[in-house]
Amino acid sequence: MSGVLVVVETRRGELREVSLELVRAALGVKDSCGGRVLVAVLDHDPERFVRALSAEGVDEILLVYTPTEHFEAHVSQKALEELIDAERPGLVVLGHTINSLGFAPAVAARLGLGFASDVSSLWSAGGPMVSRGAYGDKLVAELEFPGKDCTLVMLRAGTFEPAAAGAQPVRARTVELALDGVAATEHVGFEEVQDTGVDITKAPFLVSIGRGVEDKDEIPRFEALAERLGGTLSVSRPLVDAGWVPSARQVGQSGKTVKPRVYLALGISGAVQHLAGMRTAETIIAVNTDPEAPIFGVAHYGAVADLFEVTDELERALD
Repeated sequence: MSGVLVVVETRRGELREVSLELVRAALGVKDSCGGRVLVAVLDHDPERFVRALSAEGVDEILLVYTPTEHFEAHVSQKALEELIDAERPGLVVLGHTINSLGFAPAVAARLGLGFASDVSSLWSAGGPMVSRGAYGDKLVAELEFPGKDCTLVMLRAGTFEPAAAGAQPVRARTVELALDGVAATEHVGFEEVQDTGVDITKAPFLVSIGRGVEDKDEIPRFEALAERLGGTLSVSRPLVDAGWVPSARQVGQSGKTVKPRVYLALGISGAVQHLAGMRTAETIIAVNTDPEAPIFGVAHYGAVADLFEVTDELERALD
């Protein structure tokens, strides 16, 4: 077995953002995995995504026509098992998403594959290796899969740069699979999640606050500061747990993974769970009174200072 099989994700006629991140991760280990990069699209009309997935280095796009318009775990499981049997990849890459969690672990267990979920980095050293959080993300574990001809890994969304796609044509091949009658779940409809009007994953500049703000009544001040700086307010988990801020603004392992151009962290010590969600930001600026705070270990610029004094100075500069 050799090469990489990427299973991208679609939803309601759109390609999910994680898909091109998976492609980039696969291309990064293509040479060391000794084979091709195949990108599989499981969809009611997979051909519509060919151009969007035509990234340099992808060898072939596999089109799998599903019998149902909407995601169905049993259909995806059956399709992936047959693809692995037919294509014989050494590595299978999916996103660590709600959909993939519904079938990918079952495929790995059924076929006896190497397996890792919520993967934050992927490389090869004589075989695929990954890192992921351990013990509630207090540690980072590096995993290898000795004795496994094929390994399935699920990558955390937002941790890899997306591949540049659509620039050149890539050969597409229809794969005929016996999927009729496999679906076992009745689709009853979609209910949209209430729109909070905030998507911190797309914000280019985040002003992030933590427990150092100390008082719920201070939140509007920092929200106003973020707006005046041209940024978006985000927070660490303690503020969400306290009920001060909606979970849509939470950065971290149990929140959102973000990659802004600038991440200004005010009063955030930098627990491992939080760092997992923001350490890939282009520029990290940290302000904390504790010189030993873990946030300084990932920050590009840091100030050992009181966040309120820094905020006062920023406000004066903006007046």
